[in-house]
Amino acid sequence: MADYWIAPSILSANFACLGAEVDAVLEAGADIVHFDVMDNHYVPNLTIGPMVCKALRKHGVKAPIDVHLMVSPVDRMIG
Repeated sequence: MADYWIAPSILSANFACLGAEVDAVLEAGADIVHFDVMDNHYVPNLTIGPMVCKALRKHGVKAPIDVHLMVSPVDRMIG
């Protein structure tokens, strides 16, 4: 197992072509896809949710997905 993993966040991606952008970073050597999920309550920003993660799987992304949950309550996201 590697001492480190490269895990770029999709937060900086162009969401109009998210699948292609994720494919490109994985082809460039990324190990993991990182999601920052924010709900505009726990933190003052609003980002993507679980449906985007599912869509990437349907697109064919097989790499591990790391999810940073900044939401409240968190139970609905992990249940």
